[in-house]
Amino acid sequence: MSEALATDEKAGPVTTAARTVPLSRGLSTKLLLLTIVFVLLAEVLIFLPWIASYRLSWLKERLGTAAAVSVVLVQGEPNSLSRTAQNDVLMAIGAKAIAVRDGGVSRLLVVSDMPPQVDEHIDIASVGLVEGMRGALDTLFFGGNRMLRVFGPVGESDKEFELIMPDYALRNAMLIYSRNVAFVSLLISLFTAMLVYAAIDLIMIGPIRTMTRSMLSFSEAPDDPGRIIRPAARADEIGVAERELSQMQERLQKMLTEQKHLADLGLAVSKINHDMRNILASAQLISDRLRQVKDPTVQAFAPKLLRALDRAVSYSEGVLAYGRTQEPPPSRRRLRLRQLVEDVHGLLDIEEGIEFVNAVELAFEVDADSDQLFRVLTNLCRNAVQAMAADTEDAVVRRLAVSAERMGSVSRITVTDTGPGLPPKARENLFAAFRGSARSGGTGLGLAIAYELIRAHGGTVELVESIGGRTTFAVTIPDQPVRFDQARGSLRRPA
Repeated sequence: MSEALATDEKAGPVTTAARTVPLSRGLSTKLLLLTIVFVLLAEVLIFLPWIASYRLSWLKERLGTAAAVSVVLVQGEPNSLSRTAQNDVLMAIGAKAIAVRDGGVSRLLVVSDMPPQVDEHIDIASVGLVEGMRGALDTLFFGGNRMLRVFGPVGESDKEFELIMPDYALRNAMLIYSRNVAFVSLLISLFTAMLVYAAIDLIMIGPIRTMTRSMLSFSEAPDDPGRIIRPAARADEIGVAERELSQMQERLQKMLTEQKHLADLGLAVSKINHDMRNILASAQLISDRLRQVKDPTVQAFAPKLLRALDRAVSYSEGVLAYGRTQEPPPSRRRLRLRQLVEDVHGLLDIEEGIEFVNAVELAFEVDADSDQLFRVLTNLCRNAVQAMAADTEDAVVRRLAVSAERMGSVSRITVTDTGPGLPPKARENLFAAFRGSARSGGTGLGLAIAYELIRAHGGTVELVESIGGRTTFAVTIPDQPVRFDQARGSLRRPA
């Protein structure tokens, strides 16, 4: 069976089934289960005082019945009840003996089988909430074969009545009560959970599910305007999120459309530049031959033609270099910077009257990719030479200097020239391709490429100053961090 695939750049192919959340792991199911659990926990907290109150009420009821029987027996003859009648009375109450205390004197009224010991004494009048809950739990979990002595006043009588009874009947009644409470609590929790689920699903889960579907649908075809979410007229956080998502999708769709147009245009420009570079190379060869012609007119126009062709070739090469989708990661090594600067000097086409100063110390080393750092320094130095070439006055000092210094594990390379400085427009769009050029006809690609290459090293390129007569660029490159396992392996252990 075929299955649609959605490709993610980092995670690889992702099936459509993996992008849908099953019901068992959805927010709705989690919300429903959590609501049931929380309601049951609340019912448990309420159940403890309830069961304690039920236990105390049950004992009070039995003690009240015993008090009514005791009043009848006290007013009659002591032996007016037969043994059979006494047993019937005690059996109806569920007790072993009934006694009354009047004026500090206790009197045993009815007894069937006096137990040898009493396990727990319960004073009805002084049972508190905590003590009642503790006693209720004790009866529920550990009762059933204990003997209780329950005593206390009943109503407005000045007499104190006592009742000795086993606790199995009390425990059975409490178990039945607990079962009924648990059943009712479960029904309440289910009903509450369904109401909470329905409300939250309508207010929050449903809109979130809609936004999720919109994002997944939009990711499949971001160029389709029909897949942009239509926000609801809500004033809460969900409404704000829907409107922000809609605006973000619209901006992203517009950006993707522009990027597609730029990509198509860039592909066409790259092809044109590639062919144009070959044509210009042939024109350069012909121009070199023209320089050998002795005609004064040709000699006058040949240098201008060569400079124009050089600029065209440089422009084409810059566009092609910037049009690469991605620069390779730097292959960093320890380099002698002075020798690299000398190589850059040898490549530059420096006019007469421009002084090049290599102020880098012989032993200075930098941790960088040789080819990429060469390109960076070549772009910076070429820009400086071209800026100073416009000054033709003999008295003007035209000097290009490259120096370097180390600050801890960071190398700082400075390129300084005595040119006219960068115009304000170039400083505002510095390192921006096609906008940061300081001269007419330039592309600004040199600084843009240099910026990307140094960023790949974890460093920066910045304009330190640019005033009339002095422009300084600084290239900062930090050393690579040393891996712990390599450093540990390079250390020698003491003998």
